[in-house]
Amino acid sequence: VAQLSLEEKVDLATGVGWENGYCVGNTPAIENITFPGLCLQDSPLGVRYTDFNSAFPAGINAATTFNRDLIRKRGVAMGQEFRGKGVNVQLGPMMNLMRAPAAGRNWEGFGGDPFLSGEAAHETILGIQSTGVQACAKHLINNEQEHFRTASSSNVDDRCEHELYYHPFLRSIQANVAAIMCSYSETVNNTWACQNEKTLNDVIKGEFGFPGCTYWSATHSTISVNYGLDMTMPGDITLGSGTTYFGEVLVEYVKNGSVSEARVTDMAQRILAGWYLLGQDQDYPTPNFDSWNLSNPFNKHVNVEDDHKTLIREIGVASTVLLKNDKGVLPLGKPDSLAIIGSGARNSTVGPNGYTDRGGDNGVLAMGWGSGTANFPYLVAPYDSISARAKQDGTVVSAYLNDTDLDLAVEAATGADYAFVFITSDSGEGYITVDGNEGDRNNLSAWYGGDRLVNAVASVNNNTVVIINSVGAIRMEAWVEHDNGMIWSGLPGQEAGNAVTDVLYGDYNPSGRLPYTVGKSIDDYGAEVIYVSDVDILQINYTDGIFVDYRYFDKYNITPRFPFGHGLSYTTFEYSDLSISGSTAGGGYNSTENGASLDPWLHEKVVTVTFFITNTGDVAGNEIPQLYLTLPSWTDSAPLNLKGFDSIYLQPGQSSAVTIQLSRYDFSIWDVTAQKWVVPEGSTTISIGASSRDIRLTGDLWNS
Repeated sequence: VAQLSLEEKVDLATGVGWENGYCVGNTPAIENITFPGLCLQDSPLGVRYTDFNSAFPAGINAATTFNRDLIRKRGVAMGQEFRGKGVNVQLGPMMNLMRAPAAGRNWEGFGGDPFLSGEAAHETILGIQSTGVQACAKHLINNEQEHFRTASSSNVDDRCEHELYYHPFLRSIQANVAAIMCSYSETVNNTWACQNEKTLNDVIKGEFGFPGCTYWSATHSTISVNYGLDMTMPGDITLGSGTTYFGEVLVEYVKNGSVSEARVTDMAQRILAGWYLLGQDQDYPTPNFDSWNLSNPFNKHVNVEDDHKTLIREIGVASTVLLKNDKGVLPLGKPDSLAIIGSGARNSTVGPNGYTDRGGDNGVLAMGWGSGTANFPYLVAPYDSISARAKQDGTVVSAYLNDTDLDLAVEAATGADYAFVFITSDSGEGYITVDGNEGDRNNLSAWYGGDRLVNAVASVNNNTVVIINSVGAIRMEAWVEHDNGMIWSGLPGQEAGNAVTDVLYGDYNPSGRLPYTVGKSIDDYGAEVIYVSDVDILQINYTDGIFVDYRYFDKYNITPRFPFGHGLSYTTFEYSDLSISGSTAGGGYNSTENGASLDPWLHEKVVTVTFFITNTGDVAGNEIPQLYLTLPSWTDSAPLNLKGFDSIYLQPGQSSAVTIQLSRYDFSIWDVTAQKWVVPEGSTTISIGASSRDIRLTGDLWNS
């Protein structure tokens, strides 16, 4: 950096502008230090705007596995593909919380719990960056709805921000994430996220000690650099405007004293830090694709897929949630006949990539829409996969692969041994409207008359199984008592059909667990998308506080349809012999030091929780034990707070000890007055369960 002129340092921080480079974000080369410039590319589930790439399961499916090993492998595989395309920075993972269940981009993230989101972000980043690709944690912060995202202020109290919304970013920094993307919204006190000094300077760079860079296109002024913004990307004031707040304007701000050159030097150091951290200064590939024109001869059409389809299928099955299995309707044997109903079972009539950025629904749903997408190399439809299996078994298949003609659906289902009904619910980013949904879903209903379709089929077939491909929770009260089986397949990527078929037939024992709560009504949740505003800046007040998702249901004694962490298996598991040892007592930390929230005293594992799980059924499978803390009542905390989980594979009759370790940070609350993490004095209950509403073991630990 010492070799760089002021103008060169500013160039490092200034994107070249929308569609002025091969990637969605580009910085210019700096010949003085043999720096080739950076290529920044979407998305959190695969390389966007290219070909011969994989379409991975969405973030919501990754979280549904509750399996750190699979989540990290997904990160590794994605990183390999981004590197193979010459991308320096993958714009992901996304870790905004599923606060409002209808919010459009929920599916890109990891659900409604900060701990699960933090663990998934941490593992994803470790995976991506193990390949030499820079990961980018996003969106900082409170980007929890699409409506008015550029004209709203998310007003959140300090305790809530620290305990919930900042936590995944803290875990990202612990994984050495290279970059953080700020959100489009205004945040607390009506200050833009990309120039919010409290968030960027005080918390992220100060309290969390983040040494990397912060950026994105939500730049609103040149002076934002004084408040913590390190780079403007893709660089334009508005896309394609040819103007910028940085570049020559920033140079002039330094010359007139509005911005110090020391601050610009700091920006350059932070930008180059990630480049050197990941070894991108040595034999790193350059971009070999053109995001804007796949017909450009510049495209090398490099195939980066490798054998990632195997991992994609594995994550697809591991993220499939068996919600309901009355009378043991699943797994299938070799039935004489079955019916497949619904447009969600077939291929799209316009092809898997027929809609730009997946902004349309016509066939199997395997990812949402918007910038968080990638092109499918292929997409396996459930109808094709199930039909192939049925042919092997000699099963006769009848089908109605649309949603509108209930008479034809009933005709196909009548007399069949089983009826599979595929329903969907989609969402995405607000720049695309699909069937009247402007990014955020208008409601939680199944799309295309899904409720009517299920009821019609269930009225004539006693072995009706509903398969849900959705971005999150849907309302199912109209039919939930009428079917026998229910599976959430989510957004499983290119192997969608194969993954659900593996579970339906019992080739894989389902182990997915819900990373959010399914309520009986949208009114059961603590927050909803705000769709209408008559003011310039919509005030989104986070009045639900720390009570998001299951925490809200628990606090107000609301009975969910399916609770957070729920998921059935084809076998049964027994929990026993809970043991708790260790103590949070002793020591302390200096909360005024830079990086205080990363202090080793906070994160040292000081309490050990051990218990046993036994597979008491007849089928091998994975159990997902979950550890929840109930803090002393005087803290006004949620009744249950997830602080641990694991994925344990057991053969029939096999037992295994499970150990989960906890830190002082796990037991802590944010003291707003003292501005530090505090372990609350009193008795904390440690609960072990198969879901947030299926607690099997409890014990207590006194903290003083």
